[in-house]
Formats: sequence, C-alpha cells, structure tokens
Amino acid sequence: MRALFTAGTGMLAQQTNVDVISNNIANMNTTAFKRQRAEFQDLLYQQVSRPGAQSGPDNRIPSGIQIGTGVRTGGVYRISEQGSLSQTDNRYDLAIQGRGFFQVTLPSGETGYTRDGSFQVSDQGELVTQDGLIVQPGINIPQDAIDVTVSKTGQVQVKVAGQPDLQNVGQLQLSTFMNEAGLEAQGGNLFLETAASGQPTVATPGDPGFGTIQQGFIEASNVNPVAEITALITAQRAYEMNSRVVKTVDEMLSTTSQMR
Repeated sequence: MRALFTAGTGMLAQQTNVDVISNNIANMNTTAFKRQRAEFQDLLYQQVSRPGAQSGPDNRIPSGIQIGTGVRTGGVYRISEQGSLSQTDNRYDLAIQGRGFFQVTLPSGETGYTRDGSFQVSDQGELVTQDGLIVQPGINIPQDAIDVTVSKTGQVQVKVAGQPDLQNVGQLQLSTFMNEAGLEAQGGNLFLETAASGQPTVATPGDPGFGTIQQGFIEASNVNPVAEITALITAQRAYEMNSRVVKTVDEMLSTTSQMR
C-alpha cells in the first residue's frame, strides 16, 4: 500500500520542520539571528486517469484520478525581518537599522558578512568581531583615544586627549544582496556570498536602500517564542497523525494477511 510510503514522507517532513523550529528556539537570544521557516512541496502524482481524457466519443473525464505520493522539503527559507534594537551603551556595539551587512575578513581571506555588530578592539587597535575577525574597511582606534563616536552614516571619529577636535579614523560600509535568503550560513553569525544571493552592493550607511548605524545598540534575534512554540505543537501533531496512518495501514495489511 502506497499509504505507508506517503505517511513516511510526512513524518520525515515534520522531522525537518521540528529541526528548523528547534534551531530558531535555541537562537532566540543570539545577536541578529534571523529565524528560518521550512517550506514543503507535494511529490509526483500517480495518474490513474488523467483529467480531460476521453471516456467516450463525445465525453471527457472532468477531474480524473490523481493519487499523491507524499511530501518533500522544498527549502528552508531565512526571514530577514528586522530584529528589535537593544541598548547596551557600549561604544563598540553597533546595530544596523534597516538593510545591510557588515563586512569582515575571514581567516581564509574571503569576505564574510554579518549583522552582529558587537565589536571590540584588538591589541593593535583594530575594530574586530568577538572572534577577532577584522571589520572591513579597516578601522584603527588610536591608543590615546578617550572616546569613540560612530555616526548614523558610519563615520568613525575619536576624541584624543589634549585635542579639542574630533579626528576621523575611518568610514564603515554596508553590503546588501539581491537575495539575502541565498546567503550561505557559516555559523558564528557569519554568511558567505553564493550564486543564489548575487554579488554584494557596497555603499555608505544611510544611502538609498541601505540601513543606518546605531551606536550603543545591538540587534536582537527576530525569533518570536510564542509563534515558534505554536509551530512546534502543530508539527508534533502532524507527526503523530502521520504515524497513526502508518499504524492503520499496518493493521489493514495484518487483516489482509489473515484472510483465508
């Protein structure tokens, strides 16, 4: 009976669904995390009788007989909705309000992209991520700087002891992509460019289509715990219903095997 296979695909689909939901819940406090959603597609249909086939010289079958064979995971989509901004008053915490990604240099020499702006300063005065990855374009904070100011347009200025005027030490830039969902997640709040994402467009924060920088803030995860728990319960019920189908088919086959 094809129902065994069909219900099995349903159980596998809901298992994937629970995997995605559990990752969302696990990262509900991860800085700038973007929740994901599993999307499903029905499998090929067995065409017992095609719609529109002729049943007589002047008659056609209106709907036919098409029996589905189950479901498969079509994709896991990342939802790039803006997370709420949480104030930290840390001068090196930078949040993006709107579209865009910070650029960092990975150990491989590739450019990585992140919205996690909880930056720090290295022993060389360079602006780096929590993992020590250098933010690009490079920003170097002088050792004698007593304050750092980052404008909404990404201009970094420092106040040096004994000097009345602020000194400009760099300009942050943001990257955007035609298809942000096509970026490849690397873990550590980092993404890589792919053929699906398209090439990055780099510009100054505040330019048309680009977000602005908020100093002293970090972007929170956009996971909604209530919505995720609701989705988890729904997935659990769907898994149980598919398992019930398997049990029912097994009982039917058992009945058939006992016929004399």
